[in-house]
Amino acid sequence: MTARVSIGVSLKMYFGHLDARRWFARVAELAARHPAVAEGRVEFFVIPTYLQVLPAVEAFAGTRTLVGAQDVAAWDRGAYTGEVGAPELAEVGVRVAEVGHAERRRLFGETDEVVAAKVAASLRGGITPVLCLGEADRLDPDAAADATVAQLLAALDGAPAGRIIVAYEPVWAIGAPEPAPVEHIAAVAGRLRTELDALADREGSTVIYGGSAGPGLLARLGDSVDGLFLGRFAHDPDALAGVLDEAAALADARADTAAAAATAVASAVASAGQAAEDATAVTS
Repeated sequence: MTARVSIGVSLKMYFGHLDARRWFARVAELAARHPAVAEGRVEFFVIPTYLQVLPAVEAFAGTRTLVGAQDVAAWDRGAYTGEVGAPELAEVGVRVAEVGHAERRRLFGETDEVVAAKVAASLRGGITPVLCLGEADRLDPDAAADATVAQLLAALDGAPAGRIIVAYEPVWAIGAPEPAPVEHIAAVAGRLRTELDALADREGSTVIYGGSAGPGLLARLGDSVDGLFLGRFAHDPDALAGVLDEAAALADARADTAAAAATAVASAVASAGQAAEDATAVTS
């Protein structure tokens, strides 16, 4: 677990082109002046439609904001009408790509095999996958964790090394009036993080929560997650600013905890060294 906190926004297909440009302008200003985003303590990414990618890259130039794509082809290039490959996305400035969202699975029939192919294609192309995982039906936390871990391992089967952003989005919570309960999120996210930490080739990977996420949730979740994946609640830049403030507070708390732990370790090492020197002096 790192001190940095990640906040992402997927615009899905809610905004027309002009509305998206207006939103980019307001949010780019917010990202530029928000200390935690500007300093990199909070990682911030925005995922618009394909047609909005280039205006987003232009609008967020000069900020630390990462621009993403809502999908990516399972192939790098070739005779695949309607698809957009990771190499081209990376060429125009895309840094992250959403893969495996529940809507892609439900509406377009994407299977675990398709998701795995898209994760691999993203990593080959130098793009960080935002891998969406989540149980379809409301289950108890242990069963939900089992289901999402199985999805995670299937999606990473054969994938090149590299960082991934896991977005835990229980399907039953997407578009719901309220997010999943805090205890449920904590249990599933904790299992996902444990699995990621056990994978030597996924250094820097993070687990964030999506599914009716909005202001106030991150403060309640604390260290249970590494951030949030926002949808409609981020359409209001003021609400987004509030979430970024919560992320900054969490990042600062995590940095303080890490610093205290490092100090404790250094003190313990110094004490052990002094004890060894004292023991040597006595025996001599």
